[in-house]
Amino acid sequence: MARYLKQGRDPGLIAEADAKVRAIVESTLADIAARGDAAVRELSVKFDGWDRDDYRLTDQEIRDCLSELSSRDLDDIRFAQEQVRNFARHQREALKDLEVETLPGIVLGHRNIPVNSVGCYVPGGKYPLLASAHMSVITARVAGVGRVVTCAPPYQGRPAPAIVAAQHLAGADVIYCLGGIQAVGAMALGTETIQPVDMIVGPGNAYVAEAKRQLFGRVGIDLLAGPTETLIIADDTVDGEICATDLLGQAEHGPTTPAVLLTNSEKLARETMVEVERLLGILPTAEVARKSWQDYGEVIVCDSYEEMVAEADRIASEHVQVMTRDPDYFLERMTNYGALFLGPRTNVSYGDKVIGTNHTLPTNKAARYTGGLWVGKFLKTCTYQRVLTDEASSMIGAYCSRLCMLEGFAGHAEQANIRVRRYGGRNVPYATAAE
Repeated sequence: MARYLKQGRDPGLIAEADAKVRAIVESTLADIAARGDAAVRELSVKFDGWDRDDYRLTDQEIRDCLSELSSRDLDDIRFAQEQVRNFARHQREALKDLEVETLPGIVLGHRNIPVNSVGCYVPGGKYPLLASAHMSVITARVAGVGRVVTCAPPYQGRPAPAIVAAQHLAGADVIYCLGGIQAVGAMALGTETIQPVDMIVGPGNAYVAEAKRQLFGRVGIDLLAGPTETLIIADDTVDGEICATDLLGQAEHGPTTPAVLLTNSEKLARETMVEVERLLGILPTAEVARKSWQDYGEVIVCDSYEEMVAEADRIASEHVQVMTRDPDYFLERMTNYGALFLGPRTNVSYGDKVIGTNHTLPTNKAARYTGGLWVGKFLKTCTYQRVLTDEASSMIGAYCSRLCMLEGFAGHAEQANIRVRRYGGRNVPYATAAE
């Protein structure tokens, strides 16, 4: 049976905080819908201290941001973007249009059609998270999206040069320096100066994730990608230092980041807890990481690999790092996760920044029903049909007619009947309202 050596914050307190977020987001989105640019501007000033007449960056502002970065910085951004682009292209090539003759004269098919316009949110108020620009903009471009808009908050009182460079090099058509609920709401609902999009993608804090949830239906969303989560599955093949490093490496994202160790070694569990405290004494981001670890960190000891798989699927974490004798055991058996990182040579940071898989992943147990952002999220798989012969139309029509009448849909049945009469003659058995 799984045993907790450390548990996180009381679930009731978390639910109470979530309810407050929902209420704030609901009223804020209603304000944006009612007052447009005026509401967006007030929110930007209130939360980011950022005021301007037009939040869209000019071409000159974009060039100025690029000029602030060294050639090495720009080359590193291009390298990371090429890894994301390369993997996205392979994913796109795996998605084929389809057309098949299922019965003589009956042709069915589907086409993968890109969404027309997408708004990409790039978080950056606490850290300039340029990698999120790669993950959303490039993937949308590879999918064939026609118009790609980006929003990122100001960083230290102005557009973050690295984020702007990443947005521009990734291929964004329009770049706004705008953050939070106001950014997501403006892109989804539209204002006097911001043209609405068909879909919103990208990670963000609890307010951004809740805004996407409330806006879903008015626009599409990729998934609920809120505050970062990390789960480490480890046995005695690794040590406490590497486990603690990888836990705190994600805990620094923010004060509400769950960081969980799942192990079958109590010795490793206790060593890791000691190492966490040691590293919190020297980590530059310890103030944030400590809050996250205190409130959301967990250490769970299991009796077997089988029990570890069950616990991991229950947790359904965004990131799952597997450092065991047999990582493939978990690859073959786990079903609920955003992304797996197999073996000690890789880690979540690689996936976050550069290796090429997408880092926009499901949180808050959404991994039970969806994977992360990828090319397929930007595509609508739309079906079509055609009937090639009179014989095929009358044959399928007769079945359709009789099935419609089983449901009481006489009008539906008549859609089939008129074709049976025209293309098959009166000897084909079909149902009528009189029957």
